[in-house]
Amino acid sequence: MNMKLKKEIVDLITMASKSIGKPMVEGVDFEIVYQPLKHKYKVLPDGKIAVYTFYYKNQFLKIGQANIKSKARYQSHHYHIKSGKSTLANSILQDNSMKSIIGENNITQWICDNCERYDVVIDGTRHDKMALNFVEGLLHYYYRPKYESKK
Repeated sequence: MNMKLKKEIVDLITMASKSIGKPMVEGVDFEIVYQPLKHKYKVLPDGKIAVYTFYYKNQFLKIGQANIKSKARYQSHHYHIKSGKSTLANSILQDNSMKSIIGENNITQWICDNCERYDVVIDGTRHDKMALNFVEGLLHYYYRPKYESKK
């Protein structure tokens, strides 16, 4: 795990939330759940909401959110091309620089083997959709993930 990156994410959330008078504390309000290279994707625990990330070669590819009712988005959605148009799998396969090394048949395994995840798992009993939007927006703004809209 890149401890510097984990600390950077924690510091971003704690400092930004404190600056607006709604402090979020690591270990109380949220935790960073790390999924390493060659991971098996995890289930979002009951009562939790999350901002998930996919990190590849020092760059965030995708950052998104999952609430209590969208656990599949956190767990497996982005690993499969048939889960929807805006999945990480589809974004990678539409990228000319990537699709030459990855095919449709092995995209799920490639993501598990080559992407790390630094997920911000938030206590859904203490925080709501607004906190989720805040953290996701903060990470989008700071990290500028590769496969997000750049309008």
